[in-house]
Amino acid sequence: MDEQTLEQVRSVVASIPPGRVLGYGDVAELAGLRSARLVGRILAEDGADLPWYRVLRSNGTVAEHLRHRQLEHLRAEGVLADNGRVDMRRYRWGTD
Repeated sequence: MDEQTLEQVRSVVASIPPGRVLGYGDVAELAGLRSARLVGRILAEDGADLPWYRVLRSNGTVAEHLRHRQLEHLRAEGVLADNGRVDMRRYRWGTD
């Protein structure tokens, strides 16, 4: 992965406002990438200083190993989950 790709993903994630979320695929599309998996890899390797918790699976679920931390961050911003799933229609950034 090149520096430009890294910075494009970082820029999109940094721009997600509090109380809103995007799917990995949404971030990939906005960053001009084809791979949602690459977004996940970038966040895992270089996303600690970003609001990584605002990026979810397209169905509104989070990775099991991050579940508690991620849902706690989102709840603090007013994003509520039902049975561990965030309503993407309600909270997805850019849909209001």
